[in-house]
Amino acid sequence: MNLDHLIQIKTNNVKPLKGRVLLSEPFMDDYYFGRSVVLLAEHNPEGSFGVIINKKISTRLSDLLPDFANTDLKVYLGGPVETNRLFYIHTLGNIIQDSIELMDGLYWGGNLDEVTELSVKNMLNDENFRFFLGYSGWGAEQLSTELLRNSWAVTNIDKDQIFKTKSDLLWKKLTLQLGRNYRLWNKFPANPATN
Repeated sequence: MNLDHLIQIKTNNVKPLKGRVLLSEPFMDDYYFGRSVVLLAEHNPEGSFGVIINKKISTRLSDLLPDFANTDLKVYLGGPVETNRLFYIHTLGNIIQDSIELMDGLYWGGNLDEVTELSVKNMLNDENFRFFLGYSGWGAEQLSTELLRNSWAVTNIDKDQIFKTKSDLLWKKLTLQLGRNYRLWNKFPANPATN
């Protein structure tokens, strides 16, 4: 049974699609998903997947891939699935073969040899590339069910918001854009015990 038609009843009426983001509700107390912003790379009847784009970790790309020793790119926590694999988004789709466009000017993946070559040429930076350890995934109808429970709100984002907004402020900025029905999300403390 496809639940997508019911989503508009309880949520902010924006349907999940490739290139949109999921904003976790503020009460979600989870290492991965608490106050997370998940960029959807795919959403279809078989399931959904994407990466958390607002949780920077202390690991550097050069710590994980020796071929990237000359770059100081940060790595982000992508999600709880396949945490031993790297995934990446970028704005260089026109020069990296096999990239998949998620939205205007933002791309998923592509030929890693070409990415390595761009790194050697010092063409990768925090304003055009992001790497993620792991990804976030949902089985068929799982995300639709979570949306009906108001675990997530769906909204649009553009590449500039992803690359130019400080990652620790992204959730708050995007939830403020959701409108008055979500105004309380930002007032709820990240740690209620300290309130």
